[in-house]
Amino acid sequence: MAERRSLRILVVEDDADSLSALSRLIRMTGHVALPAGTAADALNLARSQQCDLVVSDVGLPDRSGLELMRELRSLYEIPGIAVSGYTDAADVDECERAGFARHLKKPVDFQELLDTVEELCRVQGDEAQPGNSDAASNS
Repeated sequence: MAERRSLRILVVEDDADSLSALSRLIRMTGHVALPAGTAADALNLARSQQCDLVVSDVGLPDRSGLELMRELRSLYEIPGIAVSGYTDAADVDECERAGFARHLKKPVDFQELLDTVEELCRVQGDEAQPGNSDAASNS
């Protein structure tokens, strides 16, 4: 079995306790957590640090997590996981249109979050493999 690479995960959450808990969980699984409490902080971190994945609240104090994801995707094509209390079909669709790869309901189930991070890690690894038809078609 191939060794899993460690991801640099931008964690965006305005609730300090939730941000701390999510960041700690991510670090416990061998990934690097880059915590941000606002969209502005997240953008600054993304500009100064290589990020492989975003885990972001949708409701942020300075701007929408949807706006943040759109900007991050346009600049870096980074995948994201939305974490939100807004869970009806229209909200999930809006998150997908903003560029989030997945949508998780608050309060987030930590195992579901870890499983989703691992799933996206595998997808990124597959796309990076030589000869992958999806990666080759995107070139």
